[in-house]
Amino acid sequence: MQYRNLGASGLKVPVISFGTGTFGGEGPLFSAWGRSGAEEARRLVDICLEAGVNLFDTADVYSNGASEAILGAAIKGRRDRVLISTKTSLPMGDGPFDAGSSRHRLVLAVDAALRRLGTDYIDLLQLHAFDAFTPIEEVLSTLDGLVRDGKLRYVGASNFSGWQLMKSLAIAERHGWPRHVAHQVYYSLVGRDYEWELMPLGLDQGVGALVWSPLGWGRLTGRIRRGQPLPAGSRLRETAQFGPPVDEERLYRVVDVLDAVATETGRTVPQVAIAWLLTRPSVASVIIGARDEAQLRDNLGAIGWSLTAEQIALLDKASAVMPCYPYYPYRVQEGFARLNPPPV
Repeated sequence: MQYRNLGASGLKVPVISFGTGTFGGEGPLFSAWGRSGAEEARRLVDICLEAGVNLFDTADVYSNGASEAILGAAIKGRRDRVLISTKTSLPMGDGPFDAGSSRHRLVLAVDAALRRLGTDYIDLLQLHAFDAFTPIEEVLSTLDGLVRDGKLRYVGASNFSGWQLMKSLAIAERHGWPRHVAHQVYYSLVGRDYEWELMPLGLDQGVGALVWSPLGWGRLTGRIRRGQPLPAGSRLRETAQFGPPVDEERLYRVVDVLDAVATETGRTVPQVAIAWLLTRPSVASVIIGARDEAQLRDNLGAIGWSLTAEQIALLDKASAVMPCYPYYPYRVQEGFARLNPPPV
């Protein structure tokens, strides 16, 4: 296993981490992701630790807290060997205190997560979404207090826009509060919007990317092919409406190249897709999920080898799209490009 610093922090994380959205399986979305109980979860954690994967990502909203509780049970007796990342801010109910990042909500949410996880500290707490109704100063000062209390080690964000993340970083810097060291983002060969603004921001400000859904919401598993129906058992039948949209022609173009590279390297399509992400600037760790041991072991096969420059170029070309304004002039107009070269 390889390890990288998480952004500008001193925290080293594995380049592959494990997402526990498959633990619990409650509700229409998470039941389609997976239904791992405590026994299966412990076995998956065992495999991860054997491979050097020691970062486990969860969230209070995953199966209404069940994911955190099952993860806590799975790591019991070996807390000192693992890093726990969890998230809060998304709604956990319909009440006025069940969503957002107010001081009231954050304090309660962190204490509830600690109880479910069976620990007295969280290595990385990420705000799962930007709360436009709460002053950023209130959010960040609360996180500062939780760090000072020893309940949190590091803080980060997830699914923020560029201005939301930059404003948060600037306010934290002004007051000497903990800065976000991580941004958990959607990024894949069929979803490269992260590169337009958030990647340059992360490189400039020392914010490492933790990548969620590296297989394009289950589209880059190697089972989806041009002219063929969705395979039996594909979670896309139940979850496509919840995930990022993908143009079908672009998807098939990317899959064709993934197939060719997989054949050339003797690897699987998911392994190639994850390996491509590990070559990208600012990426600290790619979060993989697995419903069973076979999926987990296959995804772990993305490390220990490298794509060639030629293979990376083929994947880049197949997956490229023209950015929206104001980003496209910097890609196509010489004067703009000379002043602002792309990070990739």
